[in-house]
Amino acid sequence: MSEDRYVAAIEISSSKIIGVVGRANRNGQVDIIAVEQEKSIESVRYGIIQNLEETSMRIARILEKLERRPSIAPKKISSVFVGMSGRSLRSIPTTVRLNLPEETEISDEIIARLRKDAYSVAIDNTLEIVDAEPRRYRIGTLETLSPKGVIGNEIRADYDIVVCRPELKRNIQRVIQDKVGIGISGFVVTPLATAHLILTQEEKRLGCLLVDIGAETTTVCIFRNGALCYFATLPFGGRNITRDITTLSLLEERAEEIKITSGNAIAPENPSSLNLNGVKLSDVSNLVVARSEEIVANITEQILYAGLKEKDLPGGVICIGGGTKLNGMTELLSRQLGLPVKIGRLPSYVHIEDIKGPSSEIIEVASVLYAGATHTDAQCLELPRREEMPVIGSAPDDEQTQGYSGDERRERISNPNSFANRLKKGLTRLFSNPEDDDDESGLL
Repeated sequence: MSEDRYVAAIEISSSKIIGVVGRANRNGQVDIIAVEQEKSIESVRYGIIQNLEETSMRIARILEKLERRPSIAPKKISSVFVGMSGRSLRSIPTTVRLNLPEETEISDEIIARLRKDAYSVAIDNTLEIVDAEPRRYRIGTLETLSPKGVIGNEIRADYDIVVCRPELKRNIQRVIQDKVGIGISGFVVTPLATAHLILTQEEKRLGCLLVDIGAETTTVCIFRNGALCYFATLPFGGRNITRDITTLSLLEERAEEIKITSGNAIAPENPSSLNLNGVKLSDVSNLVVARSEEIVANITEQILYAGLKEKDLPGGVICIGGGTKLNGMTELLSRQLGLPVKIGRLPSYVHIEDIKGPSSEIIEVASVLYAGATHTDAQCLELPRREEMPVIGSAPDDEQTQGYSGDERRERISNPNSFANRLKKGLTRLFSNPEDDDDESGLL
């Protein structure tokens, strides 16, 4: 990088919408300089925008608050990278191949052609391809993750193509481009961006499981031999536990509070007999344990769906998401899977300067930001254009009308209702004979 660039990202989830601005430094580090968020309950369900108007208002407020930050003002956010997550996201394995002339050296262009072919694979017409993750390349008898520079006359690539329902992407475009009125620099599949940022190469080569337990969805990404081998989104998360507790005649806000303070994913050896404002903690425990075990059982099943066993994942389980903060959840995962479990963290080269953005809460949006900053040359912020007032009585020059079309330029020059013309007209009336303008009223 020749100079620092400013990049912005938005992550829209079922519980909140988070916007961040980062500075990509010349040394490759990304500094997150501003974080703002809004709740998105009811306007977003299972990661898919349901209420376009409400969501657009919340995003507009986030952008406005970001632009007011001293570290950003007077710059304006002109575009954002947008994270994609939701229950319809999943992967489909496919293989594409190219026949090449004898002794061809594999180039970036050939790899790009393979990727383009992967995007063209026939799939269910109710789904849309949003990404293609390579598992491995085969040139003759050689298998590799880095085919560039290898010589051969045929190349095959195994891909996991990531698909979703078209409305997931379409609704994002309608909100950000049409309603908020800013550009989209790129779409980023949030779970994959997060995996590539927080998982180590050793973990991915050994075999590991990334689990993101959100409010209404749980995402499972399995890596082995250094590449993605399975990706699925399950339609339940931490809010399911909260809603179970509401069956005890509680509002959701109160149920969430009790879940956080008194809930535990692991059944106690001695059930509590305490009563909390009319709510039996033993009833809360039964509900929390039952739903937590269901979530963990479904996570465990994904390993079988991937054609693997727990022993194939010695890299262990890396957990993120609000649902993993429930007392006992990581311990329950470890017990059921028989694997080491740890909480995922941002690497040291992603630095958070804003105290409003604790690492555990912004991992996903930080991953979207980092992907946009490192894989593109996008500049998402720009200085507002200054418009100078023309001198009264002088003809506007090219500089005063720069950036306007021919019709717009003429409008600014000749429009009798323009500010400059109205000011000139008012001053003329002020210093003229009052008897000459009895029919006129007001300066402007």
